[in-house]
Amino acid sequence: MPRSLLAEEDRRRIAAAIRDVERQTSGELVTVVARASDGYAAFPLLAAALLALLAPAVAWIAAPALDHLDVYAIQLGVFIAIAAPTLWRPLRMLLVPRTVKRRQAGRLAREQFHALGLDRTRGRTGILLFVSVAERYVEILADRGIDEKVPPGTWKEIVAAFTRQVRARKIADGFVGALTACGALLIAHFPRADDDKNELPDVLIEL
Repeated sequence: MPRSLLAEEDRRRIAAAIRDVERQTSGELVTVVARASDGYAAFPLLAAALLALLAPAVAWIAAPALDHLDVYAIQLGVFIAIAAPTLWRPLRMLLVPRTVKRRQAGRLAREQFHALGLDRTRGRTGILLFVSVAERYVEILADRGIDEKVPPGTWKEIVAAFTRQVRARKIADGFVGALTACGALLIAHFPRADDDKNELPDVLIEL
């Protein structure tokens, strides 16, 4: 079983921050952290294949007497030399265009929003705080009950501060800060009702 992304103490801090906010508002907050939003296997393989295809031209320029078997061996060696190191995720991520990483992380965030039932709360007041670590991607998704009352761009500053924390490898601090900031908005617009029920889990979900 893979090791948890966050220490148990950090997970408890995040859970406590969710409970603190939900004691004061009818909003439902869920936190999700993913190691990565995709395997991105195609990108290192494509890079290795392209360089391997270029290898014969370079080899024959450097040593015109090489026979086809030697060139084939060089091609295979180039492919392995490029593909093998990219099994290490940080290096593999350098080969993936930023737009692709953002698209895949955004897709996963939206999938989780629906899969976890954030679009099915009683008052349509679900909020997802989502982090994908490999992409250093942060997104806050709110259901329509909240978006109808908060002005456009409300989440931008919270996401910016959250992203800075993620880039500094302070994921738990980022979650707690964002939960507190979201809570302040929710308390103003959605104070907790007497009959409010906790509909979603108050824990950090790891993917």
